[in-house]
Amino acid sequence: MPDSKGETRAEPCRVRISRRVRRQTVIARQWLIRLADVAELLAAELVSNAVRHTKGPAALRLCWRDGVLRIGAWDASPEPPPYELAVTPDAGAGRGLVLVRACADDWGWHPQRQGGDFGKYVWCDLEAA
Repeated sequence: MPDSKGETRAEPCRVRISRRVRRQTVIARQWLIRLADVAELLAAELVSNAVRHTKGPAALRLCWRDGVLRIGAWDASPEPPPYELAVTPDAGAGRGLVLVRACADDWGWHPQRQGGDFGKYVWCDLEAA
């Protein structure tokens, strides 16, 4: 939806929609049922960051390979996510990547082009075993 400057921002409802689609995909695969809650949390955090901190399109991607579920969010900002995360106990925000780091088996990011847009892809892995 265009903002006052005519720029398009990702709509917050897309976070809810992507979370539901992702959860249904994981639940449909019974062998991944125990990952569903953590995967939902991590997908929501990655997509929330893409929506909250960037302008333009965003996308969620799930990939299952060799016993690892990779959850990734692409956004239109080439700005890297912060690696040094200092969140105080009374902070009202800023815990998304802290949760990703704590719950995922691995995580990272890299610049990526999607369609005609340049941005970044932030991902995390959950191992089934």
